[in-house]
Amino acid sequence: MKLQVALDLVDIPEAINILENIHEYVDIVEIGTPFIINYGLKAVNQIKEAFPHLKVLADLKIMDAGEYETMKALEAGADIVTVLAVSDDLTIKASIDEAKKLERCVMIDMINVENIKNRAKKMDLLGADYICVHIGTDLQTTGKSPLDELKQVKSVITRAKVAVAGGIKFETLADIIEAKPDVIIVGSGITRKEDMKKATLDIKNLINQGG
Repeated sequence: MKLQVALDLVDIPEAINILENIHEYVDIVEIGTPFIINYGLKAVNQIKEAFPHLKVLADLKIMDAGEYETMKALEAGADIVTVLAVSDDLTIKASIDEAKKLERCVMIDMINVENIKNRAKKMDLLGADYICVHIGTDLQTTGKSPLDELKQVKSVITRAKVAVAGGIKFETLADIIEAKPDVIIVGSGITRKEDMKKATLDIKNLINQGG
């Protein structure tokens, strides 16, 4: 299992400062949608230049112009680009095909998908590298957990890796680990902690114990 840290409400110097403290315990760094909205793809480029050993995910949540938008993210240095599962299949396939040209990856974000098992199967067939179960920030306020959807997705896919996001923190991690996703995404469970290094290390150690 890999650990992905989501950087959302930060600027570029703050993001670099965070990663200087925690990069050795992180596998993937996510340049979150709010981060990209505020600072553009230069955020992707500068983080990749500062930490070339880390996989960098550009959370563009692509929904149209799959080929072009994926291309621009990859040009900026992204290793992984996100595309919404509610997009048209042609958009999704265009993104996947563009990423494969450079041996990069596409993560399909399942946020707000109604029939998650059927859609996950289709994303798997289209060649997605990752399928991400994602409980959005607004829905997290209701207390909804991504665990049930994670189990549903894992039960139907055959080749893609599975990621999970949605309010995950150390206190809720054990049940997620038990379901054995390939990537666990943590945002505020790290970035809003006073001691981010300790929080990251504690989470990474628990993930490693879980296999």
